[in-house]
Amino acid sequence: MKPIIRPGEPGYRRCSVTVMDTTDPDITFDEQGRSNWVKYFEDTFASRWKPKGDPAAFQRLMGRIRSEGRNKQYDCAIGLSGGVDSSYLAYLVKREGLRPLVIHTDAGWNSEAAVRNIENIVTKCGFDLFTVVIDWDALADVQRAFLRSGVPNQDIPQDHAIFAAFYGLAAKNGIRYVLSGHNIACESILPAAWGYDALDTRHIRAIHSRFGSRSLRGFPLMSKLRYGIVYQMLRGMRILKPLDLLPYSKADAIRTLEKEFGWQYYGGKHFESRWTRFFQAWWLPARFGYDKRLAHLSSLILSGQITRAEALAELDLQRYTESLMREDLDLVLKKLGMSQNEWDDLLAKPVHAHGEYPQELMLRPIMMAGKRWMRQLGFVR
Repeated sequence: MKPIIRPGEPGYRRCSVTVMDTTDPDITFDEQGRSNWVKYFEDTFASRWKPKGDPAAFQRLMGRIRSEGRNKQYDCAIGLSGGVDSSYLAYLVKREGLRPLVIHTDAGWNSEAAVRNIENIVTKCGFDLFTVVIDWDALADVQRAFLRSGVPNQDIPQDHAIFAAFYGLAAKNGIRYVLSGHNIACESILPAAWGYDALDTRHIRAIHSRFGSRSLRGFPLMSKLRYGIVYQMLRGMRILKPLDLLPYSKADAIRTLEKEFGWQYYGGKHFESRWTRFFQAWWLPARFGYDKRLAHLSSLILSGQITRAEALAELDLQRYTESLMREDLDLVLKKLGMSQNEWDDLLAKPVHAHGEYPQELMLRPIMMAGKRWMRQLGFVR
């Protein structure tokens, strides 16, 4: 594991523009105290993202989807988790008169708020909802394997299962336009050391082979080649991010959702999943010293949605209490069939970097080049 410097330790520093700090082992600073993340944002996104959006491009996209899907049952597909971004995307799709195949992947960790949000949106919009239920025994075994591996990104099993099920169902239904709620305004920053690619099937198989206790049968797998080559290049699927064409504000989106659907916030980014709440709010900070709130809040700072002072105030609130952590841990142990002693033994073992287990390293430069090429040709926006 790369060494980090935590608050209160000698050499600790925080970016003068964002709230990123030396718990990112790869962070660097210039003479003004600006971290490399400020330049990364400017170099990576400034040329293809406008804070005020591109309304004309958005309307052209909506018109193209409506036109090409005129004689089809569905003209696009969206995933609905009950979170802010996917819920607001559903609102936009309804507002623009699209007819989506709405897919929710149930990985067994939905919060009650997320379930209510999904029900309210689907009912009011009149959408057809397709719920894919992941084989729980298969998913739980992969999650236990990842916990035993000691790697940072414990969201990989859940995320991979959700992605594989979603894109698989969209492809099965011949959907050309797949709309994603992912957006630059809220999700531009994430240190490489804090996570790892959820689509690396070799990595998943390697960890499961070493620490799992049953076959992978029932666990949905989708390789990068299937995602990039089969679905997008051969079947013509387009992965689009409409929120990047709008002046997207998380706060404004929440207000709209509350007004239109009685939508309920669940306390943090991606906390619509009880597993993700526990993983981000306890596992990463306690085991590795990584606090993903720094990345989430820094993304909002750089996109002009909040000030640095507001972000620092949010960090001081410490919303994830000891009692809430205990509640989540009890649920995790119960659902995964682990005893407290097993959990204590697991925590006594050392942590490990993702690079200590096999990865699809040879495919990475090929896929990165392919992604740039597909963006130029319009497969991905």
